[in-house]
Amino acid sequence: MHDDIYRRIQASPHFQELVSKRERFAWILSAIMLGLYVAFILLIAFVPELLGARINPDSPVTWGIPIGVGVILSAFVLTGVYVQRANGEFDSMNQAILDEVQK
Repeated sequence: MHDDIYRRIQASPHFQELVSKRERFAWILSAIMLGLYVAFILLIAFVPELLGARINPDSPVTWGIPIGVGVILSAFVLTGVYVQRANGEFDSMNQAILDEVQK
């Protein structure tokens, strides 16, 4: 019985749309994260004096610290963006597909 439901789900055009949207969105977010990480590595490689410069003359903190923390926090933000969309649009599409095939 479950095999029949699985086949109907996989044959559903709505399921194909869900898979396509979810995959495209995940690749976009992955590309953004990769771009941020590569940009940070390129800064380290080619402009180390920027990352080693103090934020202000009296501060022991250099620009590398907040930029590095920003790269790490961007991963959390992008994960939150994905979860928000997954819990909204993707879950409702998933439920519509299940409702459709269980008729």
